[in-house]
Amino acid sequence: MGPLETDFSIYNKIGFEKPPVGIKFSFFKPEGIAPLPMDKNLSFCEMLKESQQTGTPFFFSKENNEACVGKFLLGMEGMAAFAESGQIGARLQIFQEPRANFAFYQHVPKFDAGIVNYVAFSPIDKLTFEPDVLVIAATPGQGEIVMRAMTYSTGELYTSRTTPVMGCAWSIIYPFISGNVNYIIPELVHGMKGRQLFNENEMIISIPYQWLTVMTQNLRKMKMHLPSHNSKEEYLEEFGQIMGDLVRKLKIHRT
Repeated sequence: MGPLETDFSIYNKIGFEKPPVGIKFSFFKPEGIAPLPMDKNLSFCEMLKESQQTGTPFFFSKENNEACVGKFLLGMEGMAAFAESGQIGARLQIFQEPRANFAFYQHVPKFDAGIVNYVAFSPIDKLTFEPDVLVIAATPGQGEIVMRAMTYSTGELYTSRTTPVMGCAWSIIYPFISGNVNYIIPELVHGMKGRQLFNENEMIISIPYQWLTVMTQNLRKMKMHLPSHNSKEEYLEEFGQIMGDLVRKLKIHRT
């Protein structure tokens, strides 16, 4: 893994309750990072919270236990036939019938076998590598700042892709594979809600490496807290002043 070169200190100014986490997919064993202890039996999405809580970098491999379908999504092992047929989702009453659960599996992003052998996690203040994906847990107000940093210089649209299960596929794997910034609401995802990994008012924003430079630079340039977000009165006053100024300029232009 290449050494960290990006300065992510600007993210500290947003005031996240939990640190953003940098994630790296690796074919070879990461150097200088400790493995996740073998006595930990976490789901793939829980590893994000583990990194936030412990503040310590670690890597996960197929030698570790994993309490959900993370190894399947990472291409570390195959999925049990009864699960892939849709039996679990139907019995959990998430889907009407196994066929609906099966149909959804055809769209879930995942790695082919053997490509990813290790996944490194690190809180942003302990990063020693350039992350493939930066995952941020934010309030909607903080999320507005982060997402605006994407569109600020590009005009890019906000998009969200997720499914009622396998939220880790969309918050960690999908951004890397697609190159798209993604955001999800954990309360909409069965496992994340059931495991109580995030607060009800939290959203997850995942930034792939293709967007990290642009968004980090934009955060430094743009005004994070817009005056018109303080109150309805300030919003109307600012908007009215802008419209009035534009009307005056238009009149001058026409004369």
